[in-house]
Amino acid sequence: MIQANLLGVLGTQEIIIILVIVLLLFGGRKIPELMRGLGRGVREFNEAKNNVRQEIESNVNDIKKEPNTTSQQP
Repeated sequence: MIQANLLGVLGTQEIIIILVIVLLLFGGRKIPELMRGLGRGVREFNEAKNNVRQEIESNVNDIKKEPNTTSQQP
């Protein structure tokens, strides 16, 4: 939500000014390294997210497969 609002507020000129400032601060050689690091971080986050999802789904499937032992009749 915040990103959509932020991009709606920023126009083309503001984005270009921000990119020029980033280029001046970090230089042309450092930006690809920063983007590579950002890409690795996003990839690791997505892998961790997928692992958690798979773990939850496998546990749910295990619970569904187990017989219901709580409804035993005396």
